[in-house]
Amino acid sequence: MKISNAKKIARPRLLVLGCGDVGLRLLPLLRARFRIFAVTSQPSRRAELRAAGAVPLVADLDKPASLRRLKGLADYVVHLAPPPAEGLRDSRSRNVTAILPEAGRVVYISTTGVYGDCGGAWFDESRPVAPHNARARRRVDAEQVLRRWALRTGATLSILRVPGIYAADRLPLKRLDLGTPALLEQDDVYTNHIHADDLARIIARALFRGAPNRVYHAVDDSDMKMAAYFDAVADAFRLPRPPRLPRAELAAVVTPALLSFMSESRRMRNTRLKSELGVRLRYERVVDCLQQLAPTERQV
Repeated sequence: MKISNAKKIARPRLLVLGCGDVGLRLLPLLRARFRIFAVTSQPSRRAELRAAGAVPLVADLDKPASLRRLKGLADYVVHLAPPPAEGLRDSRSRNVTAILPEAGRVVYISTTGVYGDCGGAWFDESRPVAPHNARARRRVDAEQVLRRWALRTGATLSILRVPGIYAADRLPLKRLDLGTPALLEQDDVYTNHIHADDLARIIARALFRGAPNRVYHAVDDSDMKMAAYFDAVADAFRLPRPPRLPRAELAAVVTPALLSFMSESRRMRNTRLKSELGVRLRYERVVDCLQQLAPTERQV
């Protein structure tokens, strides 16, 4: 019996959970190698996902019954979905483990916030997590749930800890227009960054080269404090730099959520990203991207 060409070149299946901006940047990198299924809770997004090269599937990670038909669908999974907005546990990742491939490969996109405030210290992936807020505790919970699942099933799980994601259309221009203050140098915190396109490329690499139960810092080579980042964006778009305030005064004029982001200082090494995944960043530093942008590309 002859085997049809379709069967000879059948592509493996990839399931993407939480296919937002980064997911849409990921699809063009992988659609030639996979048949991609993208999960969305919004039926109105089906046409968009189909146009991007994915088979759209409507399901809700908060409703386990809607996920049952996804079990066994794909041997590769990218989990981009965030935890719920409240609580200390990630019920969504718990629901997802019921449909994950037991012998497959899973990449989970977590956050650098799991480390809490590190006082501006440099560190690698061996540093213990120490979340300081409920948002980060939910991420730690998700990591732990997925680790236990992977150890139990023998699947290959890679965890990417991701910092602030930026791109030409993901810059703090509205904040600059509003004149929201930044911290004085002596009170300021170190921040970490990754371009959305580079993150998509890192995810693609992790799908093929990520080691089992391995954590990777998906960060670029920038070494800058938060106010310096705002200054760099302001300069690139010919906007006024934000005023600087001491922390005590800033706390009175910004939201608690924003203040929490301005209270954790980290500098993260990405050696493992480069040596194990073989990633070569397109934008090694934030300023490399900003230098390529013109004021006409401004998005408010």
